[in-house]
Amino acid sequence: MWRRSTRVICRHVARREYSRVCPPPAKSAGTLIRVSNHVARLGPPKEGPKPRQLLSLPPFPGHPLPGKRSHEDGVVSRVTAVSWVKYYFDGIYDSIIQSHFKQGLVQMECPGLIEKEGQMKPMRKIRPSEVMEVGARVYVPVSVVESRVSRRFDCIPSGTLYPNADEIEYLQRRVKYKDSAIIVLNKPPKLPVKGNMPVHNSMDALAAAALSYGNNEGPKLVHRLDRESSGLHLMGRTKESVSLLQWLYTDFNKGKSSCQAWDDACEARYQRYWALVIGSPKEKEGLICAPLSKVLLDNGKTERVILAHQSGLEASQKAITQYRVLGPTIHGCSWIELRPLTSRKHQLRVHCAEALGTPIVGDYKYGWFVHRRWKQMPHVDIEPTSGLPYKLRRPAGLDVQKGSVLSKVPLLHLHCRELVLPNIAKFLLILDQKLDNLHPAVCSKPDILRFVASMPSHMKISWNLMSSYLV
Repeated sequence: MWRRSTRVICRHVARREYSRVCPPPAKSAGTLIRVSNHVARLGPPKEGPKPRQLLSLPPFPGHPLPGKRSHEDGVVSRVTAVSWVKYYFDGIYDSIIQSHFKQGLVQMECPGLIEKEGQMKPMRKIRPSEVMEVGARVYVPVSVVESRVSRRFDCIPSGTLYPNADEIEYLQRRVKYKDSAIIVLNKPPKLPVKGNMPVHNSMDALAAAALSYGNNEGPKLVHRLDRESSGLHLMGRTKESVSLLQWLYTDFNKGKSSCQAWDDACEARYQRYWALVIGSPKEKEGLICAPLSKVLLDNGKTERVILAHQSGLEASQKAITQYRVLGPTIHGCSWIELRPLTSRKHQLRVHCAEALGTPIVGDYKYGWFVHRRWKQMPHVDIEPTSGLPYKLRRPAGLDVQKGSVLSKVPLLHLHCRELVLPNIAKFLLILDQKLDNLHPAVCSKPDILRFVASMPSHMKISWNLMSSYLV
């Protein structure tokens, strides 16, 4: 009897030890046997998911949002978290934003908790229906903006004196908005804005041939983008709209008009750029107040913009720029958002290179020395919360030789992403005192227009490479 009882006990213990519900811990947790391609290897256990890189949105500005109706029948409608994210990332599919909310990847700063030294601010997950408060800051993963890269280059050929049918059709596809007063298009890189004798197929020549739309003359330039930069470009279709836009973009002190709606719309005007810079600014956000001056180089033909000296001997112009860091440093670079408050030549490029000490990737005119050092030095990027290094993973089938951050000669990573301005077509009729004859459909149009343009291919590749660190 004693032998039988011991056997029963041993069987009972053995069954508990090899139970599927509670398996025993492995004897050697440091190594595991992995099989790949019918070959067994001894290796370490698989690492867990790394912390996701977060992209910070600007603080919620409150009501009303520029270019969006937030008042209905005199009642102020509330803005939810999902509406605010969709508004900022205009152009991104709603299903992508909804999936990030369902997975609990959208977070918000916790104002009540104390931030620990050396770590990110404590955050909490938010629901799509949560009402936004003024000043609240939302964080989303970088992957929300990751997009498919087209194999076709964004630059049109410039070898002919007159634009052909393909070039005209290409430029017409770049138009994002058109009315009786203005045209807004997404300018590709490497396309000059103002042409001269040795430059063919500039923006003004192409616009005169492709964007007249029945008018006797083509649209006129209002503000200029650099040849290497890309983004939203504004043009006026009539003499009245061109003169009004030129007055709007001057930096002189503007007096108040008799129309309060026009004054409010002028104050809401702004432009926002996205840029990839080498390094990272010391402060995550701030205001750059650095006047600029122009100098001639030794040959007397090349003009260069520099920060004005405090001596004040040379002529200088006031230049102010707001900046905000979007995310962490990746491959020695970081994405920042720029908002110029003045319109100066090469203002953003000089402020990034000389004021912040972080030149824009691809800006060899103002950051050639930093580019040479940046290409020669190895980059080890550290995750801010865990302190562990990132590991770069190139997405499959991604061509990094199209001017991205990993190519030998990257293109300029400066893109005018967002543009907010008054509805010129509506206010031209109002300011001309033709309000009595206005059609009700014209009065119902919004006072402010907002546009968001997608990045060119080389910047999309750099953005996708940054989000490829995510596991």
